[in-house]
Amino acid sequence: MLAEQFTLSLTSPSVEDFLQLRLKVGWGELDVNLAKKSLTNSLFLVTIFHNEQLVGMGRVVGDGAMFFYIQDVIVDPRYHKQGLGTVLMDSIEGYLCSSAQKGSTIGLLAAQGKEHFYARYGYIQRPSNTLGHGMCKFI
Repeated sequence: MLAEQFTLSLTSPSVEDFLQLRLKVGWGELDVNLAKKSLTNSLFLVTIFHNEQLVGMGRVVGDGAMFFYIQDVIVDPRYHKQGLGTVLMDSIEGYLCSSAQKGSTIGLLAAQGKEHFYARYGYIQRPSNTLGHGMCKFI
């Protein structure tokens, strides 16, 4: 549960706030129009503000039926170790429980060293005995 000075919202952050939060965690610069379109096309968004400043967010993208992808779970480094990531993921998992059906796949790419955080929610690492390596391509 968030303390009084934090506000949880199921709305999109502003594009500017999103870009600033990405920079704070070292994810680099992103084109404003690309960021705007990406946020607009999200299936689900959750944000956390501290004194009206964005300090955390997460979102789900995908087709809304068979495939869901957890993306941009970000907490400002100054606010780490306060349970904000857990609040974000609990909200995301609530959305997924009501939206993903049997046969759906939920994926994510964990930041290096954060795999254990997502394992608490039932996500498994690849490769495993039955799954190959996860792969991605950056443009």
